[in-house]
Amino acid sequence: MRVSVSWLREYVDLPADLPTGDLEQALVDLGIEVESVVDLRESVTGQLVVGEVREVEELTGFKKPIRFCRVDVGAANGTGEPQEIVCGARNFAPGDRVVVILPGGVLPGGFAIGARKTYGHNSAGMICSAKELGLGDDHSGIIVLPPEVSAKPGDDARPVVGLDDVVFELEITPDRGYALSLRGLARELSHAFDVPLRDPALMPAPGGTATPPYPVEVRDTVGCDRFTARLVRGVDPTAPTPSWMAQRLVTAGIRSISLPVDITNYVMLELGQPMHAFDADRIVGPLVVRRAEAGEKLTTLDGVNRVLTADDMVICDDTGPISLAAVMGGETSEVVAGTTTVLFEAAHWDPAMVGRTARRHKLFSEAAKRWERGVDPAVALVALERAVRLLTEHGGGTPSAEILDIDHVRPRTPISLPADLPTRRVGVEYPPARVVALLERVGCTVAQGADRLSEDPGAVGVASGAGVALSVTPPTWRPDLTDPADLVEEVVRLDGYDRVPSVLPTAPPGRGLTPRQRRRRAVAGSLAERGYVEVLAHPFVSPELADQLGLPADDPRRPAVRLANPLSEEEPLLRTTLLGPLLGILKRNLGRGHRDLALYEIGAVFHPRLGAGSPPAMGVDRRPTDAEFAAADAVVPAQPVHVAAVLAGDLDPAGWWGAGRPAGWADAIESARDVLAAAGIPDEWVEVRAAEYAPWHPGRCAELRVDGAVVGHAGELHPTVVAALELPRRTCALELDLDALPSTPVTPAPTVSGFPPALIDVALVLDDSVPAEQVRRALEAGAGELLEDVRLFDVYAGAQLGAGRRSLAYKLTFRAPDRTLTVEEALAARDAAVAVAAERFGATLRGA
Repeated sequence: MRVSVSWLREYVDLPADLPTGDLEQALVDLGIEVESVVDLRESVTGQLVVGEVREVEELTGFKKPIRFCRVDVGAANGTGEPQEIVCGARNFAPGDRVVVILPGGVLPGGFAIGARKTYGHNSAGMICSAKELGLGDDHSGIIVLPPEVSAKPGDDARPVVGLDDVVFELEITPDRGYALSLRGLARELSHAFDVPLRDPALMPAPGGTATPPYPVEVRDTVGCDRFTARLVRGVDPTAPTPSWMAQRLVTAGIRSISLPVDITNYVMLELGQPMHAFDADRIVGPLVVRRAEAGEKLTTLDGVNRVLTADDMVICDDTGPISLAAVMGGETSEVVAGTTTVLFEAAHWDPAMVGRTARRHKLFSEAAKRWERGVDPAVALVALERAVRLLTEHGGGTPSAEILDIDHVRPRTPISLPADLPTRRVGVEYPPARVVALLERVGCTVAQGADRLSEDPGAVGVASGAGVALSVTPPTWRPDLTDPADLVEEVVRLDGYDRVPSVLPTAPPGRGLTPRQRRRRAVAGSLAERGYVEVLAHPFVSPELADQLGLPADDPRRPAVRLANPLSEEEPLLRTTLLGPLLGILKRNLGRGHRDLALYEIGAVFHPRLGAGSPPAMGVDRRPTDAEFAAADAVVPAQPVHVAAVLAGDLDPAGWWGAGRPAGWADAIESARDVLAAAGIPDEWVEVRAAEYAPWHPGRCAELRVDGAVVGHAGELHPTVVAALELPRRTCALELDLDALPSTPVTPAPTVSGFPPALIDVALVLDDSVPAEQVRRALEAGAGELLEDVRLFDVYAGAQLGAGRRSLAYKLTFRAPDRTLTVEEALAARDAAVAVAAERFGATLRGA
């Protein structure tokens, strides 16, 4: 939110000589983040003056319209003669007063102004537009000062256009919706500087009448618990927005549109109450406030035809929806150039509903931003009265005597607060009288039973607050105050965070990283060393992902946890596999021009506990009992930690040395084995088998087992999955459940032999359906203790071997710890290894 200091001063008596830095620090101390501070007085240097156009000469013969102007700038140019300026804008005429920057000045962005000859004429200075002065985005024409501005030629133009102000850009946290208004910020600053507040919401406003100005029916009083409206007839459709109002809107980052619309935006900034202006003559029949019917359509003010859902709130007339309630109005009822009858609406909408609607339709309007954070339901009639007064003052018209007020707002529920709770929670002494004073400053009503708390800090039971219970009723503009912890936070915030000592607890003695942490770091390091890049994906997925991955109907990964308030309605589920989001990141990087990618992620997946019911309600006033913890844990989804990786493109790059090598299913399987090795799983515990498991290719998928239990899969993705997700052919992936791995065993120190090895190669011919891993295990089993290593180095299949046959070549390394092996010993060990392979799989030595 952007706000000017001059506007703030209308509601709070800030010290006249208050330095900008002190004001910034006060906002930060109140918990309001300051994004930036812009001193408009320093944004334009040099002479920026008011000028009056005396003569305009149209220049012809150029590709665009050019005008040669003589502008009276008084004595600012030192001669008193009119200033000669060439200008391309056409929205002014002789007699108009404009804003001129003279030679030597510098505009925002470091644009220096000088005197030069252009288009055949001398031009000294520039007639400025709002965009050139950094006051907005309007570059269609220069600034023409309205008649009510009293400045004369040669006067400093900075006060005229608002360049004598300081603008703060603030980041308001979601729990501080009241601070998205001048009213809320002024209240906060009145606390900080202990100065009077002039609350604009205290202006007198008439209540609702028995007869409404326009027939309205509210069918959903949960989604809309208050709806107010009032008509203004006979409005001058040509009446312009006052320059001071337009200037404040532009400073706040809101484009000036028309007088009625600008008034609704101005009141929203001032009071925090979003409003809407309808052209009453374009409404057909009575208005109905209801939930939308699924499939209904509405064209909003941004020109987008939107399909509505049953969770959206709409305002309808006899033609159907005319406004997406609390988010954006519709085209059919908007205020247009000829509008003479304006119906102002100020309502109160359910914040959760507005937040879901805004995200579903990707419409994060200024109104929606305020509604989802909470708006004061008591200010609707005041906002209505303020808007009507501004419109009749500047646009004429007659307000209706009838006022609509449909009020179903529930009163705030008092909160019981132990007076000593702030002291106990924070460790700073807050006397009860101080607690009461701070809460009342916020706007709360505080009582002790039927009587007010004694102000005497020496009274019995009062100095410490022990045993004293306060009944606190929060104000209507603070919907975020719902429990004692919120009130404690307010006491600490207003008393000053700087009073809370910063004392770090003593770290308990330990043994460094836990085994789980060490395993996770080792796995990450192993993948990084193989060239994989770590990514962090959002854990949210769409309901269509299971179908895109080809998961069977009975797959345990199909049931997913649905979020109650998702960031996006398109992705409301928590992931049950890392592959969906990870493949989405792969696709995004491919779309940005990357071709050879190896990505990995380590993170939790979420498996719902079907039929577990709902968790027990637990407050924050005490520590939950063990039984409550157990009941809550029984509902919380299982969250095992997985590791997943994806490969696409070349694993070895191409270059002058030759073609690259594309990544294949074997690389994914080898990476999975490396992960298990890094996790401390001995190789003899690991078994790799062929498998059929979505989303992998049924003929190029391996399951990895540790001690007989399946811990993951690796291989090439199924072609239909690759096509559905628009990924390159032959994309490969792996996913392992790290939490399913057993503890790392104690590894004995290896025995290092100083004797030479005996290297023997064997090539075995057998059916191509036999996995190479099982053949390797058979060779290990037969070779005995002399075998140090066995490695597959060649696979061959050809016509001479016969259909369905292939040759697997292994390099066997034999070594004894205490002697040099003889040829006979090595050959005997080799023969024993081949014999076991022949017994298990019918293997024969190639060439034998």
